[in-house]
Amino acid sequence: MQLRFDAIDGHLAKTLAPLYVISSDEHLLALECADKIRRSAKAQGFYERDILTVERNFKWGALLAANQSQSLFGDKKLIDLRIPSGKPGKDGGAALQDYVKQLSPDNLTLITLPKLDWATQKAAWVASLQQAAVYIDIPLVERAQLPNWISQRLAAQNQSADRQSLDFIADRVEGNLLAAHQEIQKLGLLHPPGKLSFEAIHDAVLNVARYDVFKLNEAMLAGDVTRLVRMLDGLKGEGEALPLVLWAMAEEVRTLLKLKSGMSQGRPLGALLKEYRIWGPREKLMEPALRRVSLSSLQNALQEAAQVDKMVKGLRAQALAGDAWDALLQLGLRVARG
Repeated sequence: MQLRFDAIDGHLAKTLAPLYVISSDEHLLALECADKIRRSAKAQGFYERDILTVERNFKWGALLAANQSQSLFGDKKLIDLRIPSGKPGKDGGAALQDYVKQLSPDNLTLITLPKLDWATQKAAWVASLQQAAVYIDIPLVERAQLPNWISQRLAAQNQSADRQSLDFIADRVEGNLLAAHQEIQKLGLLHPPGKLSFEAIHDAVLNVARYDVFKLNEAMLAGDVTRLVRMLDGLKGEGEALPLVLWAMAEEVRTLLKLKSGMSQGRPLGALLKEYRIWGPREKLMEPALRRVSLSSLQNALQEAAQVDKMVKGLRAQALAGDAWDALLQLGLRVARG
């Protein structure tokens, strides 16, 4: 049974299933969801708890033993299985498939996983879990969703803010939902219920954003120059490796060039996107980006990327050398502005 994260409260108010699986890279939301399940289990008599973390030398027999062993005090038991890598291996996959076939009525099992990649989602052990468990796949809160998420969290503590203020907070906490949660809680401590002024938020909220190299391409494709500049500055300040940033940007330019070239030959964009395995939020950004950027501009951008690569490696003549971060910005702006 698939269950949305925002439906967990209603579900737990009605029933408690023997097996729950939480899969997410959004650590705050995964933790909140797991805590709700644990509290509900404790309220229904599951007082004992076994925590098992799957690491390199984990013995899968420990999971089966935990399921079969009885509590010393006759209490019902919560088995908390954590698989941080999302890769249980061959033996683990087989053990999980066996485990779901013999769930004990005296135990409740909670399995936490990171977001599974496309190939792992097709594994037999994942299918077994999805069939036997209440399966909660929590997606990332994307930048476009963040102001609304912040607004909902403020409302939960009887506070509100205008759109400018919500965007300001989102800019400061992008990519760091735990920090966003902490900043919202801080606003609740510093200010009474009601509408918060921009000045109050500005003075209270720190710049705690954590920038993701691969979200940089999202800003570039969307033509969001302000976000692009802010993210490059943030990555530079965090000491991110220049070759990684260049690689991510150059790969996006190559992809755009392939799509643009295919379209110039009369091929439909939908077929090209499928061929190059582009889907999800990135797919939606491709069409407006391709309308904005010309074929010649993309060809020039790829040449610029090659020059930046030489700059990063120190291969350009001293007279032609420059700041590689500034060169990366110019490369990103060529795509963002068209």
